[in-house]
Amino acid sequence: MTGYASAQHEARKDPGTGTPSTSSSADHSAFSSASAASPASPAPGARLGIEIRSVNGRFLDLTLRLPEELRAAEPALRELVQGKLKRGKVELRAFIETGDGEALGDPSPRLLQRLGTLQESVRTWLPTARELSVADVLRLAAQQHESERRAQPQDWGTLAQQLTSQALESLLQAREREGARLAAMLLGHIAQLRQLTTQAGPLVPQLVEQQRQRFLERWKEAMNLSEGSATPEAAQDRALTEATAYAIRIDVAEELTRLGAHLDEIERLLKKGGELGKRLDFLIQELHREANTLGSKSATLELTRISVDMKVLIEQMREQVQNLE
Repeated sequence: MTGYASAQHEARKDPGTGTPSTSSSADHSAFSSASAASPASPAPGARLGIEIRSVNGRFLDLTLRLPEELRAAEPALRELVQGKLKRGKVELRAFIETGDGEALGDPSPRLLQRLGTLQESVRTWLPTARELSVADVLRLAAQQHESERRAQPQDWGTLAQQLTSQALESLLQAREREGARLAAMLLGHIAQLRQLTTQAGPLVPQLVEQQRQRFLERWKEAMNLSEGSATPEAAQDRALTEATAYAIRIDVAEELTRLGAHLDEIERLLKKGGELGKRLDFLIQELHREANTLGSKSATLELTRISVDMKVLIEQMREQVQNLE
């Protein structure tokens, strides 16, 4: 009884101890949830294979596909996977092979003697019966071997847990490598968002100053109103009120400050590593909200362009965050 699998990432059993060799992954790293891993230990006889596949998902959705021999081990295998993985749609598939499909059974002398005796007995009563061929003997020998194998108690559960642990280690290593690439990509997007924030900062004071000049011109025109029209004082108050309301309406200083704070927190989490997918989900939503508010307060085409560019980058970050543990 040996472990077997043939997936993308391989890890073989130690020939000296018979136990799967394992390797640990780094503590401070982001983990991706899209990969596959399978440990393998080919050997003659019955073989057990474990294959784990994982695709993106916000929560852990675990499916186990097991043969009847491993039904009793399902709770232990489920607990083992849940202890290592937190997100993703994960499928664990186990399968048992009884041979490589080409090996020929080796009939024992006792079996050959029994078949000869049975053949003579049959032909005594049925003289026209066909003699056994070599293929018939090998087929009967294979059937006997299979019956004997099934009759022997085998601890598939223990081996399945060993192979599953090894497959999980391989999967986590693949996730770690992909997570590092995703983290670097997200940090690049953060740098671009900071540049856009820096570009947006000086635009608002310039707009307020331009509008103030327009209001002052309107006030000066009001000073030259003909008799019977509104008083200059009333016109001045009206102009100042409109200027104040406009400045409040287009002021995005708070939005830019919050954007910067959210970007700082995302960068801190990415550098810290660990299980950060759900926290990043929330922060990405906050980034999107601030970018939308920035666009709604936009008073120039330049600020609108900056808002659109921000939304594009944030949406790309949202899609990548779905790949992180």
